[in-house]
This record gives sequence, C-alpha cells and structure tokens, in this order.
Amino acid sequence: MAEESPDSAYHSNGSSLEEEAERMEDEEQERLLSYWQSVGRGHQVDVPRDMAEPIQQLTRNNSPQERQTIPFTLIQRKEKLGDLLYEKRQYGKAKWACIKMEEKQYEQSICLGFMKLMRYICEQNSSGLYLGITIPIVTIVHTNEAQSEMRQSVTVAYYLPEVLQDEPPHPFDSDIIIEEWPSTIVYSRSFRGITNEDSIMREINLLAEILESPELCLQDTFIIAGYTNPAAANRHNEIWFLQRP
Repeated sequence: MAEESPDSAYHSNGSSLEEEAERMEDEEQERLLSYWQSVGRGHQVDVPRDMAEPIQQLTRNNSPQERQTIPFTLIQRKEKLGDLLYEKRQYGKAKWACIKMEEKQYEQSICLGFMKLMRYICEQNSSGLYLGITIPIVTIVHTNEAQSEMRQSVTVAYYLPEVLQDEPPHPFDSDIIIEEWPSTIVYSRSFRGITNEDSIMREINLLAEILESPELCLQDTFIIAGYTNPAAANRHNEIWFLQRP
C-alpha cells in the first residue's frame, strides 16, 4: 500500500480547511440574510437573496473604527439643567449619493433606499471597490407648511468619504444620483428608537418648541440622521432643522 506523501497530506488538509472556512462563511451569510429578512418583514419590506453579500460585507466593516463621521463645525450647544437640548452645526459643501423613495410607509422607504445604497457602497459602482461606511445616513423628509403631516416622498442619502469627494464612483443603479449639497447650518437634536411618521412629527414639533427662532429654518423640509442601521432595535437618530440660506 503506497504511503501518502507529505505534500499530498498538506494539500488535502489545506483543501479541507478552505472548504470548512467557505462553509462557515456561507452559514454566516445565511444567518445575516435571515436576520435582515426577519427585520424587513417587520417593516413590510422583502429583502431579496442578492442582498446577502452586501449585508455580510457591510456587517464586517461596521466596527466603530471603520466608520467615518461626516465632518462639521460646532457653532453652539444649548443646554438646560445639564441636558443637551440641541446643537447648532455647520456642514460644508459635499457630494452625496441620493435616492428618492415613495413607499406607503416611511420605514419601507428608508429600508428599501438603504438597501440600494448598500449595493452601491459594496462594489456595485464604477470603481468595483467597497467604498466605506459614513455616518449618519440621512433621510430628507417633507411636511405641509403647518408641520402637521408628513409627505410620502423622501430622499435617502449617503455622504461620500473624503477620498471620493472629488471623483465619486458612478452607481450601477440609475435610481441613485450623485448630488452636491451646499454648505448648510443645521439645528440638531438627538432621539432614540424607531423612526416612523408619528415619531418624526413628534420630534419636529418638540425641536420647534425648543428653538428660540424656528422661523429662521425651512418650515417644510427636515432631515432624519441615522447613526445605526435600520435593522437595529434601539437606533440612535437626530432630527435636523435646516437654516434658510
């Protein structure tokens, strides 16, 4: 009986290790997809199978060290009895990848919009590269002038990392548009939990009451800034009022 050579044993073990690693990778991908599909059902959104790879890639690169926070200049912090009421900030001119959504519910719009942006971030772009996570992901929402009702149309937007600002990769998805936003002063207030029509209107009305001069801001356009993905249970969000140009 011929003895197995050291080389063939090495290759055999190497192959089995690679196969085991591949199997574990596939299992992790399935687990993450299943989790997102479960969350999606809660928002009445179907998460398709082709999202498995972007979800896995984004999850791997979603440690705090990997995320780039959108730069801003802090102008003022308004506090009361030690509690932060709001911050006044200036954000510089920058390019964003934007997608307009008009689903029946706000949560459906942000979930579906975020999935499209995830594909763009995860190599489905002209560079073929993973672009990197920036936070927050923002959603532009509109209300009537009385700020009593939210309109259906929203825009979900991803701030392009500093190294890509001059030459943003082109999205393969024609629904995603690269826009340059002007320098803007915002009034920002933090809140936690889910974001839906009711919670957003509540936060808009709350910040309007706190601000000394809310009339200096746009009365029908606001931004929801999300620091955690839509699948997270206890999300960290901000409501932004935009100072009139």
